Amino acid sequence: MAGQSAEFLAHVATGTTTLCRAWSITRSDGVSYGFTDHDVALAFDGLQFKADTGLSASALAQSTGLSVDNTEALGALSDAAVTEADIEAGRFDGAEVRAWLVNWQDVNQRWMQFRGSIGELRRAGGAFQAELRGLTEALNRPLGRSYQKPCTAVLGDGQCRFDTATPGYFVDVTLEVGSDGLNFEWDDAGAFEPEWFRRGRLQVLGGAANGLWGVIKHDVLEGGQRRIELWQKLRVPLVAGDSIRVIAGCDKRTETCRLKFNNLLNFQGFPDIPGEDWVVSVPRSGGANSGGSLR
Repeated sequence: MAGQSAEFLAHVATGTTTLCRAWSITRSDGVSYGFTDHDVALAFDGLQFKADTGLSASALAQSTGLSVDNTEALGALSDAAVTEADIEAGRFDGAEVRAWLVNWQDVNQRWMQFRGSIGELRRAGGAFQAELRGLTEALNRPLGRSYQKPCTAVLGDGQCRFDTATPGYFVDVTLEVGSDGLNFEWDDAGAFEPEWFRRGRLQVLGGAANGLWGVIKHDVLEGGQRRIELWQKLRVPLVAGDSIRVIAGCDKRTETCRLKFNNLLNFQGFPDIPGEDWVVSVPRSGGANSGGSLR
């Protein structure tokens, strides 16, 4: 077995062990939870592992290939730990999970058995069941660039390199009225053009929905009021006083990248790719037919 310290192996070799299991869950917003099946709380790596939380994991069946490791985390929903509201809001989607075998008499003697993330998560009857996926799961997704006219980057990512915090490309708003999580409205004197935020991103900066975000479907400016509609409803409603940040949208076209964002150097599409009609083009006796650029 790899990864065990000499002290841990020596403890196991005694034949009479004081071992228990411990798990940590770290959400994408940085909130961490610790659990153990021991009857007393443990502490290591700067985290408190709570006992009697109702969380357990099935036996680890890890493979040497790229298949998803066959393991699950089971637990009871509670206000003190994993809540139904947080699961419904998607806060545990893709959360990092680590699992140890720990000597509870000396927590420095421990072995990390598993590290990965939460995959499919189901809840029913006051409990949840989460599929755990190993680190090799990331290698199962297709990689590479698509040969297409539109840009394949996401505005602000490592390929696009545009700073979405640039003044003029975002606005922070404190809501004067609540929202159902799908439609948002606020006073706008016309600082931004109509549809400036269409295809953009709406991020929640405060309140019960803090950290959630959605992609903007419609952006309408009418009568000094700006109305935003998302493609998918946020799972937590917002109330008056909550803060949001709205980021300008990009439709992936060359013209938009050049004129709206002045970022053509980082454009990740192929704007000069021939159209489908070019495939069935035939020689002709008149006009230019030199084999040069079709533009």
